[in-house]
Amino acid sequence: MTTNDTTVQRERNSLPSPWRSPRFRLFFTARSTSLLADGMLMVSLTTAVLGAGYGAAGVGYALAAWMAPIVLLVLFGGVFADRFTPQVMMVGADVVRMVAMLALAALLAVGDMRLWHMMALLALSGAATAMFQPGLASLVPRVAEDIQRANALLRISESICTLLGPGLSGLLVAYWDVAGSFVVIAAFYACSALGLAPLRRLGTARDESDEPILRRLATGWHEFRSRSWLWGVIAVWSVYGLFVFGPALPLGAALLTEQHGASGYGWIASADGAGTIVGGLLGMRVRPSRPLVAGACAMFFFSLNPLAPALGWSFTLTALTGVVAGCGFAFWGVMWATSVQSHIPLAVLSRVSAYDVAGSIMVIPLGRALSGPAAESVGADRVLLFSSVMGLVLIAVMVSVPAVRALRRAPEGAEDRLRQG
Repeated sequence: MTTNDTTVQRERNSLPSPWRSPRFRLFFTARSTSLLADGMLMVSLTTAVLGAGYGAAGVGYALAAWMAPIVLLVLFGGVFADRFTPQVMMVGADVVRMVAMLALAALLAVGDMRLWHMMALLALSGAATAMFQPGLASLVPRVAEDIQRANALLRISESICTLLGPGLSGLLVAYWDVAGSFVVIAAFYACSALGLAPLRRLGTARDESDEPILRRLATGWHEFRSRSWLWGVIAVWSVYGLFVFGPALPLGAALLTEQHGASGYGWIASADGAGTIVGGLLGMRVRPSRPLVAGACAMFFFSLNPLAPALGWSFTLTALTGVVAGCGFAFWGVMWATSVQSHIPLAVLSRVSAYDVAGSIMVIPLGRALSGPAAESVGADRVLLFSSVMGLVLIAVMVSVPAVRALRRAPEGAEDRLRQG
């Protein structure tokens, strides 16, 4: 056994389980209820817009109204989280999202819903999400000593909620009504706020400096660009979002539905979700000395996701590739989140996380918008085949970055030093 393996084994044995921390249990419950609400939102939103007679174009406008504030404001969310503490920002964001969902429910209940009403309230919810998201990364090291296991548990919760949320919303819409589904979404956001509220007592030092917002943004940018492993991964990830994540969902869904029917596509999507749960479980147990390299190697398997519909594989083989691809994606997510949270000082972690989120999601809508015209021009199967090849190439580029290969697992106790740094 090597010295690195001995160190990893000692850390695994000495760090307490996150479940032993009441703070983590509160955070886990809050995060899970918030994810359930997010998972329900798209189904309820689509049903409400279509039911009001605004068609597919109205759904697109409503989704854009929700997404645009996230992209535009997430960097400021990181600044405010470091300035006022992530706990305060996240509780406030949940309260705003709860109010927006209740307002949507009320307008739907009285039958006076206009598209601009929905767009305005979704924009408000999206702005709140931009304030909520950056604080997630900086709370994990504060509520759990074993950061990797905490991230793995959160990834498993995300996978389960992603599977359950749309189904729950569908049941509520079918057996109650769409207004009632928004009431339940609001209740989940309220539960998230109640779970996060006690965490305000954590010993989190507020940034009391009087620097202007732009200077604070510049500080976050300096911390981001000063680490070549960090910006190197995000640079590759942005291109990956354009060429892989962007086309994979809309074109993959269309081809899989055509090849295996709507029911078959549902089972394949469930297989992918099951794979993410397996990836989270692996993330709890496997502790590589070079986490980014291990996570990137797992991401090679994600190229199977667009490859299966492109080549028209059988239902069984496609479902199996979904499990493997989901597993690789989830394992990468655990390795990446753990690396960021254990190597970035907590004082600037929310701002750095905001740059991470912005770089990761900004180009995905563009990729989805371009995938349609590209599919009409050369065929959806060829676009997805190109996506699969690009996925392999881009992950290979990521692994070839010296700083990514050199980044090692943070030793036990590094979190305490980062709290001071």
